[in-house]
Amino acid sequence: MTHEDYRRALETATREYEELGAKRQAIDNRLAELAQTIGTLSKLLGLTPTVPLGLTDAIRLVVRGAGVPMTPTDVRDRLRAIGFDVSKYANDLAAVHTILKRLNESGELRFVARVGTGHQYTWNRPLTPVALGPDILRFMRENAHEHDAMHATDDDIPPPRRGPARTVRAKRRS
Repeated sequence: MTHEDYRRALETATREYEELGAKRQAIDNRLAELAQTIGTLSKLLGLTPTVPLGLTDAIRLVVRGAGVPMTPTDVRDRLRAIGFDVSKYANDLAAVHTILKRLNESGELRFVARVGTGHQYTWNRPLTPVALGPDILRFMRENAHEHDAMHATDDDIPPPRRGPARTVRAKRRS
C-alpha cells in the first residue's frame, strides 16, 4: 500500500467513526426521550416501576439525554418531568447537587463554569471523538504537505539547479 492509500483508508475510517458516533448520540437521545415518556405515562396511570430507578441512575439518564449542559435545578426539574419522585428527599436540590458532584469526581460528568447562569454539568463524552473531530480532520487535510515533508528522504530532494557558477569576492579589510 502506498502512503496515499493509507491516507484514504484513514479518512474512510474516520468518516465512518464520526457517522457511528452521531448515530449513537441520536440513539442515546431517543432512549432518554422514551424513558421520560414511560415515566410520565406510568405516573399518570398510577403505576410504579417494577425496578425502581435510584437517584444516581436517574440523574445519569437525564444528563446523558439532555445533550446540553444543565444546572442542578435543571436536573431536578427534568427528574420531576420524567416522573421521578424527588419528594422523598428532605432537600431534593441538595441531593441532586451531591450526586452531580460525585459523578463529576468520578469522571462521568464534566463541570462547566458559566458566568451569570450558575455552574452546570454535562455528560463527559469520550475523548477519542474529540480527537477525530471535524476541526482536527480539516487541520490534517490542510497540513498534509507538512506530514509529507516530515517523511521525506534524500531521494525526494530534487537535484540542485545547474546554472552559471558564481564567484564570491572577499571584502578587503583596510
